[in-house]
Amino acid sequence: MDILVIGTGYVGLVTGVCFAEVGHNVVCLDIDEEKIEKLNQGIVSIYEPGLQKLTKKNLNSGNLTFTTDYKKATEQTEVAFICVPTPSQDDGSANLEYLNKALDSFAEALDGYKLIIIKSTVPPGTSKHVETHLQNKLNSIGKGYEFDVVSNPEFLREGCAIHDCMNPDRIIVGCEKASIKTVIHNLYRPFGIKDDNILFMDHCSSEMTKYAANAMLATRISFMNELSGLCEKLGANIESIRKGIGSDSRIGSQFLYAGAGFGGSCFPKDIRALRAKAKHSNYKTPMLDAVEATNENQKKLIAKKIHSYFEKNGGVKGKTIAVWGISFKPNTDDIREAPSLDLIHELEAQGAVLRVYDPAAMDNAKSHLGSLRSITFCQDEYHAAEGADAIALITEWNHFKVTNLDEILSKMKGNALFDGRNQFCTNEMSKKGFNYFAIGIPKITI
Repeated sequence: MDILVIGTGYVGLVTGVCFAEVGHNVVCLDIDEEKIEKLNQGIVSIYEPGLQKLTKKNLNSGNLTFTTDYKKATEQTEVAFICVPTPSQDDGSANLEYLNKALDSFAEALDGYKLIIIKSTVPPGTSKHVETHLQNKLNSIGKGYEFDVVSNPEFLREGCAIHDCMNPDRIIVGCEKASIKTVIHNLYRPFGIKDDNILFMDHCSSEMTKYAANAMLATRISFMNELSGLCEKLGANIESIRKGIGSDSRIGSQFLYAGAGFGGSCFPKDIRALRAKAKHSNYKTPMLDAVEATNENQKKLIAKKIHSYFEKNGGVKGKTIAVWGISFKPNTDDIREAPSLDLIHELEAQGAVLRVYDPAAMDNAKSHLGSLRSITFCQDEYHAAEGADAIALITEWNHFKVTNLDEILSKMKGNALFDGRNQFCTNEMSKKGFNYFAIGIPKITI
């Protein structure tokens, strides 16, 4: 099929590349001329494993092209995926400005019937808004073309988005017309997904499903983080508890890891948007309120542990702290709402000297944190550890698991390691000579 993808961020680019990979003809459109110029050369500006390789492959095969020209892109396609950002507004609600602008430009270029598929994460009820907005725009410019709107939210995980897109466990579709359902099956058939795994429902329920999924996962994380604090008070081990409850088939093992809090472009934004939608509907959401509050507290936890550790020794001011991991999760360069940023800003405010490293996110870190006077951007974790009074591990990159810890300790001035992701064994770290602090795990005194 001939497909248009509007927006070339994480969702749009991955969607376009993967649909091209299975044989569809795809045109990806963006208003950023510099980005499109680079993409046409096979240069991908975001870090996502496998994405650049597949982009180049499908550019060379002719299945994938990039453009800024709405008219050219629209006349060549029959289906349009909308993958534009929907950032948070001050009140937490989703900002639909980019969506509305994309619809206006699309309407002006429209040359006949199109199927519009909304992949962007949008509040329940947005499909109706899209229908009304687009129809009003078409009427205002004297175009009488028909169109259909489908909700088809994405469930991609940054760091493994290519795998998720190529191997979907289910497809959620807000659509009630039988003829459109046939088109959806044809779109996804090349991915090898069974018809039973394409779940059709009304538009509002489809949109709500995306928010519900992210809210559920965030709830599991915040629950374990809250429990980890109690474990530290009582002397229990959150890792043992995680294994114990995760082995219960009613619960399962995913998203049960205690840590330094969640970040990224999805969970925080979607919880805020869902809470704002509920507030607008005069409906209270105490559980979602608690999920967000718990996460905000958890993102401050490592800074509090570091402050407490140095409190009896003159405080954090002047101490050198190495920060391992800036991205909000491993295998991505995305630092949006990353817990590392909360830690870095808090330590900087207390007068700490910071040495930071991330395997993929250094460019974004320099752009976001470059104005800080007391920060050094390091070449690797060994460089970051030089002269450090303490290390704070914030992102669970596998890269750090194979670090030579004996060499790290030899480069440090102190011996404290604050592990925000429970990556190391408490006993082993103590034997090596580290003063090791994990999340929800009893401290071993050395």
